[in-house]
Amino acid sequence: MRPGTIRRGVRALRSLRAAAPALDRWSAATGEREILLAGPRSFCAGVERAIEIVEQALDRFGAPVYVRRQIVHNGHVVRELAERGAVFVEELDHVPEGAVVVLAAHGVAPEVRRQAERRRLRVVDGTCPLVSKVHAEVRAFAAMDKTVFLIGHAEHEEVVGTRGEAPENVVVVADPEAAARVSPPDPDRVAYVTQTTLAVAEAEATAAVLRQRFPALSGPRKDDICYATTNRQQAVRAVARDSDLVLVLGSRNSSNSLRLAEVAAAEGVAAHLVEDAGEVELNWLAGTRRIGVTAGASAPPHLVDDLVEALSGLGALRVRHITVTEESIRFNLPREVS
Repeated sequence: MRPGTIRRGVRALRSLRAAAPALDRWSAATGEREILLAGPRSFCAGVERAIEIVEQALDRFGAPVYVRRQIVHNGHVVRELAERGAVFVEELDHVPEGAVVVLAAHGVAPEVRRQAERRRLRVVDGTCPLVSKVHAEVRAFAAMDKTVFLIGHAEHEEVVGTRGEAPENVVVVADPEAAARVSPPDPDRVAYVTQTTLAVAEAEATAAVLRQRFPALSGPRKDDICYATTNRQQAVRAVARDSDLVLVLGSRNSSNSLRLAEVAAAEGVAAHLVEDAGEVELNWLAGTRRIGVTAGASAPPHLVDDLVEALSGLGALRVRHITVTEESIRFNLPREVS
């Protein structure tokens, strides 16, 4: 016994009491689990193409290569490319004249291309071909002097770029309520297109209102919502029906990732969108024995592996793959880097 023992013992007991809630959370989060991996998940062909465009541009032209906005909406991808020499800018004003600039996968308005031409920039177009398809549809409908209802979120980069193809003709319609209020100049000369990363049910509900109100409404020959968005939503829905919790890996500015969390939640299961494993809260895991995991189309595959490894530290894991379809689509690179 020493004189300070009692004082230090009291201090230790207080520390243990303070740590008790955290220890309780750890204890509640431990246990054997099954992980249900949704398939398809993670990168789609458009995202792979966009990333490869930046990588090839760096190899061919050397650093720095400038990129207008995020090449895809994922912080991990942007940081990894920045480490290789890509410089991300908000607008072309920040790009030195004559430099190489890559346009992001979400597409841009024609005015951005004209600005690049005025600044004599060497442009490499990273626009996803499926977004380019929607741009072409808007131009075609506008050429027929039709009002084009663009179903989507007005602030999203893809919608901003698509609307720029014919701003006098395009009206952004966010949801069925907006569709019920919209008033075009000529109800007999109307058409609609869709943002490629919407939830399928959400877009269809809005389109249904437009079709009911405007019998002359024209639409795209083929659905605008991209195959990857549709496939990932079907996969997460299948996983959610058999899970206690669904974790979606993706950035918060990623529309398709946000929609995955919403689709899962619509199945009546708790669902959370996280940037990576470090954002998972212990209290979410309490009482869960089956966790569904997926990743948005712009989230790197290694984030899924990291999350599974992190969860394995809380108890024995069984991993089961639930795949609704296989994807084999690949898009060609633009000639500037091919």
